[in-house]
Amino acid sequence: MTGLIGEDKIQEIRERIDIVELVSSYLPLKRSGANHLGLCPFHSEKTPSFNVNAPRQIFHCFGCGVGGDAFSFVMRMEGLSFPEALRRLAERAGVEIEEEQLTPAEEQQRQEKERLLRVSEVAATFYHQQLLDDPQGAEGRHYLRQRGYEGETVREFGLGYAPDSWQALTEHLAGKGFEPKWARDILGLVRAGRDGRSDYDLFRRRLLFPIQDSRGRVVAFGGRVLDDSLPKYINSPESPIYHKGQILYGLYQAKEAMRHSETGIVVEGYFDQLALYRAGFQNAVATCGTSLTAEHARLLKRYCKKLLLFFDQDKAGRKATFRAMEVLLAEGLSASVVELAADEDPDSYLAGHTAEELQAIFDRARPVLQVFLDHCLTIHGDSIEGKARAAEEMLGKLRLLPSELERDLYLKELARRTGLDENLLKKKAGSRPPAARTVSKPAAPRPVAPPQQQPLRQAVASGREVKAQELLLHLMKVDAVWRQKVAEEKPAALFSDADRRAIAEGLIANSDEKGCLEEERLLNSLSESQKAILSGIIVKDDQVLAEDPLRTYEDCKRTVELGRLKERQLELAELIRQAEQNGDGEERAKYQRELSDAQKKTRMPR
Repeated sequence: MTGLIGEDKIQEIRERIDIVELVSSYLPLKRSGANHLGLCPFHSEKTPSFNVNAPRQIFHCFGCGVGGDAFSFVMRMEGLSFPEALRRLAERAGVEIEEEQLTPAEEQQRQEKERLLRVSEVAATFYHQQLLDDPQGAEGRHYLRQRGYEGETVREFGLGYAPDSWQALTEHLAGKGFEPKWARDILGLVRAGRDGRSDYDLFRRRLLFPIQDSRGRVVAFGGRVLDDSLPKYINSPESPIYHKGQILYGLYQAKEAMRHSETGIVVEGYFDQLALYRAGFQNAVATCGTSLTAEHARLLKRYCKKLLLFFDQDKAGRKATFRAMEVLLAEGLSASVVELAADEDPDSYLAGHTAEELQAIFDRARPVLQVFLDHCLTIHGDSIEGKARAAEEMLGKLRLLPSELERDLYLKELARRTGLDENLLKKKAGSRPPAARTVSKPAAPRPVAPPQQQPLRQAVASGREVKAQELLLHLMKVDAVWRQKVAEEKPAALFSDADRRAIAEGLIANSDEKGCLEEERLLNSLSESQKAILSGIIVKDDQVLAEDPLRTYEDCKRTVELGRLKERQLELAELIRQAEQNGDGEERAKYQRELSDAQKKTRMPR
């Protein structure tokens, strides 16, 4: 159901759920002091670094950095939104959720969706039984055996067979008491008869692939002929429960493997996905007769950080690869291209090669932008005009890269391959420097604001700074004295990282008059990324701060200050270079003086 859930109910669910018991239902845990340890379910590891803390009801992995509370855990494990995780845990805890009253239209929509899912489930069961043991399914069973698929894969993916009959499903659904409109008018599994003829089934004499959502619910079907007749494949039409741009075939089976490997494999066909899964590559999914969409990318991003694009090696497959590239880069997902011989696809390759041979090809997969650069240079040729066109196309894609460093390396490569000036390419690429760096007129450079008010570039804390800031947060968590001291000096002056600054502000805001910290309220006020950071601090032993907390505080403060000075030095070096290019000696001298002062402060003894 939809609707708003009161804070009191959320708190009741939180109090009834024991995080150790919850996590233990997914993976084995062993007690270690105040914590429980296990192998992290979110990345691959051999030594346990996944901590669950019962007193504070939080988890944290020191290997990959994820963490949070029970809601955070279920959201990550199941790929759910917060409201979905809330309902899942409410059901587990036996808490009844009285939600905001739905309007009659909303209630009707909810009931219709449930009915459509039920019709799809009944249809999937019918087709599956036809394949498994009905005499009419013998042709389908024979076809699968010829392709090397036995009962285990058939059952795991619920494969089915539509018999060579015009009304097999129609009559089955009628026998189960379903009105014809559900399968015919909405799901499209049945087609309306014309000129007084009876309704008839969409799928006939086809092998069927039930398409499931990320929760394992059947929402549609894909059907393949068993001979050379056309069309080779037909799919269910879109419906209120199925939007092909939001569903990936095999995701329900693949999501755990994707989490562990942090990598997903995207293919184009049902049999490509099944072939990979059977060969042990269980992190593979397939698009359902459509290009990869932004919704697909966001869905995949829940489960992995990197994708291997394993499309057909023909012209259409290459085109699909580059369309996917644009979507994935815009969503911040890393993608590489798996390349085979021109006449191969994943299914045909695995029919004649081992999984080890395919893994070697995966290991040689090239970043999609490298492949695109080679493609542009090949199709446009070595002429001056051709190189210019290739550069223009490449620059358009480079603008999608979120990483300045990666973009800069590609620009260097593009300059080397085309002979074009690197600075010209950078200018054309629009490397998006902040306005404060831009000098519009050589005679009158624009003033640059102080870094604390309008930084020339967003500060990125180094590893040492992050460690120092987390030590400061640990001090603040342990003792109200340090929370008060940070409040006086202002978190913005001590925390360059936005998430850690927000945690510091939360630590201050959630201290009562007596200086006691309300940890639960603090956790509930943070984002998921901030919860992950704080959980890692909470599960650490407070004894690491026992020796000399004042010195720890001063050391951390100094490290953060040094980080800011080094960041400013980089900014000043760039401003000096720009002033030299513009022939502005006055500005150059001003920035040089500031740079000298910053360097002296950096070298000052503590």
